Amino acid sequence: MTKPIRVLCVGAGHMGRSHALAYHNIPEFEIAGICTRSAGSREKLNTELGGGYELFDDFYKALEATKPDAVSISTYPDTHAPYAKAAFEAGCDVFIEKPLADTVAEAEEIVATAKKTGRKLVIGYILRHHPSWQKFIEMSHDLGKPLVMRMNLNQQSSGDNWETHKNLMASISPIVDCGVHYVDVMCQMTRSKPVRVSGLGARLSDELPEGKINYGHLQVTFEDGSVGWYEAGWGPMMSETAFFVKDVVGPKGCVTIEAREAAGEGASADVDAHTKTNTLRRHFSELDANNRFVKQDEWTETGDEPDHDELCRREQDYFLKAIVEDVDLTDHMDDAINSMKIVDAADRSFRTGQTIEL
Repeated sequence: MTKPIRVLCVGAGHMGRSHALAYHNIPEFEIAGICTRSAGSREKLNTELGGGYELFDDFYKALEATKPDAVSISTYPDTHAPYAKAAFEAGCDVFIEKPLADTVAEAEEIVATAKKTGRKLVIGYILRHHPSWQKFIEMSHDLGKPLVMRMNLNQQSSGDNWETHKNLMASISPIVDCGVHYVDVMCQMTRSKPVRVSGLGARLSDELPEGKINYGHLQVTFEDGSVGWYEAGWGPMMSETAFFVKDVVGPKGCVTIEAREAAGEGASADVDAHTKTNTLRRHFSELDANNRFVKQDEWTETGDEPDHDELCRREQDYFLKAIVEDVDLTDHMDDAINSMKIVDAADRSFRTGQTIEL
């Protein structure tokens, strides 16, 4: 039997915990250590995993002490570039949570370093590993062109979730942090080049530093005439009404995620509700001579509805496959850069008041 891949887990928030749980449960991986800035979070995670793992509060010391084969980075985006580049230079493969970096330039540096060192880089685009979202994208390809894509994910956060959001917004806005997921979905739906981006934003809390926003909205136009919008807001002031919209429209009809479980009091703050689809509704636009619909709407029950921890495990199964089978990740990395460029353009558009040409 070959030796397990030793992974240094960096960060122990929502995503870091779930990824560490995956490494703990996949036999081909072995956790080399857990590194966080917070003593409480790393000790809590270590206890949940049964204890016994080496704990660190400094990434560079942890990297030197453990000499891992791979590094899993689930920290705030402003640390992604230095951590990833150090890991690559140390001979490690890297899994990194989205967004890939704080800026497009840093994201490009990460990808360039991965290519230069010949190491694997997998970015945490969790929706790419969800069977229902894969089906959603597949069904969009039967709607004709152009497409109109409407998506949002607002979160009414309080307590620890609001503290986490405030810490995250110190370095990045919701439209950038969450937006990369959904513009990546749009790019997979259109299979066309994005050409123009506009963005809006608002600061809805005095608890945020000056210049930081907790609400954003982007609009993107594609070369084939398709258009899409995405909206994201975090905080105790956000509405629970229509916080989850996932819809794509084309000349031949539309496909909509009917996320019946992603509703109700407190649902927007439930991380499991963020990916659930439950049902895909296909509407057909064809009319008869009397302008009546020819076909009734169809519902596709998705069946395979993995929870958040299971989705993270599937991401790590893919990371394992990429390492063991030497998967070519060029398209995967380029797609991450592309989605970063779109959300970055939206942020610049909001701050300058100008539409950004890509």
